[in-house]
Amino acid sequence: MSDILRQQLIETAIEMNRSGLNRGRAGNLSCRCEGGMLITPTGLDYAQLMPDDIVFIDYQGEVKGSRLPSSEWRIHQDIYAARKDAGAILHAHATACTSLACLHMPIPAFHYMVAKAGGRDIPCAPYATFGSQELSDGVLEVLGERRACLMANHGLVCHEQDLEQVMDLAIEVEELARTYLLCLSVDEPVILDDEEMDRVLLKFSTYGVQND
Repeated sequence: MSDILRQQLIETAIEMNRSGLNRGRAGNLSCRCEGGMLITPTGLDYAQLMPDDIVFIDYQGEVKGSRLPSSEWRIHQDIYAARKDAGAILHAHATACTSLACLHMPIPAFHYMVAKAGGRDIPCAPYATFGSQELSDGVLEVLGERRACLMANHGLVCHEQDLEQVMDLAIEVEELARTYLLCLSVDEPVILDDEEMDRVLLKFSTYGVQND
């Protein structure tokens, strides 16, 4: 496997902590590669990782490498299998997202940028023990066509086309969660209706696309 891609994964994992999305050795990050995926190992300090520490898992779930993969590797593998547009996956215990997740609260359409995650809201998957197939199944069920969801009593998971974009999406979802919590501290925010969110989703399908 390409050492360049492994190094990009390490650098993004370090940035995930530096940005405040994650802390310590929690969370995990992966990217799709030829024949399977590359994923961060379990229990190791991101800042100390070397390219050989990154774990390769093939499409059949066979682990190749000297390290054990993140305990949440099933979620990554199942998302890649279900979503051909997923090129990178990020899971973090981001503070605002985790706070809502511990309340089993989704992020509703209180702000139009919720649509950046690919749906009218950002749902919360039901609780299941970390690392379990039940947890992965629950995440896939609520994700649907979306690119992000919360995980009850756990955190955030999202996917995008590449490592840079998945970091951007995770930061956006965490900021939405923080703003939603701030709104709730004053009153219930006004929720945009489905018709408006469908308009926003349509506009987002071409948002940021430049003419050549």
